[in-house]
Amino acid sequence: MAIVNVTDSNPLIDGRQSNRAMMVRRGLQVLLHEMRHASLPELVLPNGRRADLMTISEKGEVWIIEIKTSIEDFRVDRKWPDYRTYCDRLFFATHRDVPLEIFPQDCGLFLSDGYGAHLMREAPEHRLASATRKSVMLNFSRVGARRLTLAEWATGRSFEDT
Repeated sequence: MAIVNVTDSNPLIDGRQSNRAMMVRRGLQVLLHEMRHASLPELVLPNGRRADLMTISEKGEVWIIEIKTSIEDFRVDRKWPDYRTYCDRLFFATHRDVPLEIFPQDCGLFLSDGYGAHLMREAPEHRLASATRKSVMLNFSRVGARRLTLAEWATGRSFEDT
């Protein structure tokens, strides 16, 4: 008997993400793939916060990217400074209808159109402590492997390394 669905919830789409946020994420992931980053959306951090997108570069650098789709979305969210503890670089990503000057200068910035993205401002580096890096990498690896396993079970396909 084939396993169709082993869980009732999809951690990647849980109703909190607007269509615009999904569009920004999609374009951002195209660019990140081209940059050879591995990325995981909606990753729960050790402090219980959930990063919109976490990536790991080929060199092992950890980025967190917070997606904002409006001025109000940015204004009401004050949890993003808590993400700095879990990444080497912190970025925001948005779309063309949001004024870029609202985003803090001490964070990087991406502009996405859903088909790709552009790095508007590099993020300053603040290297993770070794113990935190190990914890973040283990969490990233375990969550990624679990999501791949669930996708294989749900589709009945085996996904090859690309």
